[in-house]
Amino acid sequence: MTSTNETFPVDAYDSHVAEILTRHGEIESTRPATVPQMLARNAALMPNKVAVLFEGRSWTYAELNGLANRYARWAMAKGYRKGDTLALFMENRPEFYAATYGLGRAGIAIAMINSALTGHGFAHCLAVAEAKGVIVDAALAGLFQDARPHLPVDMPAWATGGAVVGASDLDSELEACSPAYIPVAELPVCTALDTFVHIYTSGTTGLPKAVPQTHARVFGGAVMWAAMGQATHEDRMYLVMPLYHGAAFNCASGSMFIVGGSIALRRKFSARAFWADCVETRSTMFEYIGELCRYLVNTPEDPMEKRHSIRCCIGNGLRADVWPAFKARFRIPRVVEFYGATEGNVFLWNFDGTEGAIGRLRPHYKAMSNARVVRFDIEREEPIRNAAGRCIEVETGEVGEAIGAISDANRFDGYTSAEATRKKILRDVFTPGDAWYRTGDLMRLDAEGYVYFVDRIGDTFRWKGENVATGEVAEVMTAVPGVKEANVYGVAVPGADGRCGMACLTADETLDLAALFAHLTEELPAYARPLFLRLRSEQELTGTFKHRKVNLVTDGFDPSKVKDPLYFAHPEKGCYVKLDEALFRDIVAGRHKL
Repeated sequence: MTSTNETFPVDAYDSHVAEILTRHGEIESTRPATVPQMLARNAALMPNKVAVLFEGRSWTYAELNGLANRYARWAMAKGYRKGDTLALFMENRPEFYAATYGLGRAGIAIAMINSALTGHGFAHCLAVAEAKGVIVDAALAGLFQDARPHLPVDMPAWATGGAVVGASDLDSELEACSPAYIPVAELPVCTALDTFVHIYTSGTTGLPKAVPQTHARVFGGAVMWAAMGQATHEDRMYLVMPLYHGAAFNCASGSMFIVGGSIALRRKFSARAFWADCVETRSTMFEYIGELCRYLVNTPEDPMEKRHSIRCCIGNGLRADVWPAFKARFRIPRVVEFYGATEGNVFLWNFDGTEGAIGRLRPHYKAMSNARVVRFDIEREEPIRNAAGRCIEVETGEVGEAIGAISDANRFDGYTSAEATRKKILRDVFTPGDAWYRTGDLMRLDAEGYVYFVDRIGDTFRWKGENVATGEVAEVMTAVPGVKEANVYGVAVPGADGRCGMACLTADETLDLAALFAHLTEELPAYARPLFLRLRSEQELTGTFKHRKVNLVTDGFDPSKVKDPLYFAHPEKGCYVKLDEALFRDIVAGRHKL
């Protein structure tokens, strides 16, 4: 073991970081100024190389780039100019790349709309991005029709992939445009700091917020993913996550395009088809989120699950209770966990695969990172400050909010809403006038500097004078046989301070409530055990499989409002009992000690 200085020795972890950073520099040095130029470069250098595999068809870089040129010519012929925004409402399909890269080539920003949205939510997303028109996938015609009454009457719409009532035929108009190379003189001048796409927050706590993404930011994710995965032109990324999401579009897709690799694209995630697809497409990598991994672990064994060529998967949200089973059962050589947010400036990477960790902040890395974790008041939902008015970094094992210093090198461009942007900035944190981005996430550091995600602020609640992290409670609950998913949240009880725990469970017929109660009693302190249970056949999820809690919190534990089976941890009987309206009235009246 050698030493960089007298304090911090170089170990295997440091060597691995150095290797990744070297690869990062190699990829970064070859990237063009804007994202669409990356596709054009690949089409010129490797025109017949497969760019995208989709439903049995191969799209070469030349084909994809040609369709992108059609989109660019079409938009400019329609009178759209650099700085305008068009919305894209499309399922996963190769045309998604052609539309975004083509419109971006013409300097037009693309608002990528969640393909499950409709009604007011759909209209809201177009409005906040100031979209001047919308491109509609015919497969989503029904959702678009539901949203039309909420849109401005003069909002132009174009349909692709089939006819859509109220939308013009985009395919015939594109067919009339040339796929040939577009001379630079005919295109607007775009820079790395121009907005390429608008990506929306997941909407777990309300309506989505639009987040402008510059070309530079998209490249940042693409380059880092390629470096972390040691990606080359021989790699193929199996991609099932929605392309309107930043990790799938910016990072997973971008990491392949930037090294000249390819993408095996699927419309939607299917646990049953996952491994057969990986084998058939000869994929070497895939993007994951934690719930995707849990779904796979919960499926029956598939002969294909050990015949794949996957060498690495990259993603976020893989919990410590799932990680070892996932990696061992499916024989995944390397799992790369990262932390980041669509709008944020805090990015952490688990370089060495330590199970459960999202990154590492050792003392000698803090100089290279803008991230810090500061003490946090759960009840007031704000960082704690000392007598001098400054924030305080957490000690080992202490939970706090992760924040990121805002600078030219670590920009926070915010949302399209100035007010929403203002709320995410913390000022005078360590020095007068400094500015830091608030992640809204609670984290904990261990003695070796590994960082662990604890919970979202607002999800963590306070009961009996103690803070309860919903993610940690859910992890304990899903260890019980029969529990497939656990969505934990806090609910108010009349006459009681704080919020007590409640869990919405998706379970199979093997779930034993007595065994669940006994397990929670053994594994959790009394204040952290959910007092109420709600059983349902499936969870309400966002498009990226995140649990929605807003409606569950609003419903509470009132059986007159909730049609799903409800249960109460009865203090006298020492077990979960059926919660009916009579028992509900007793609880509300304070007849049971909670």
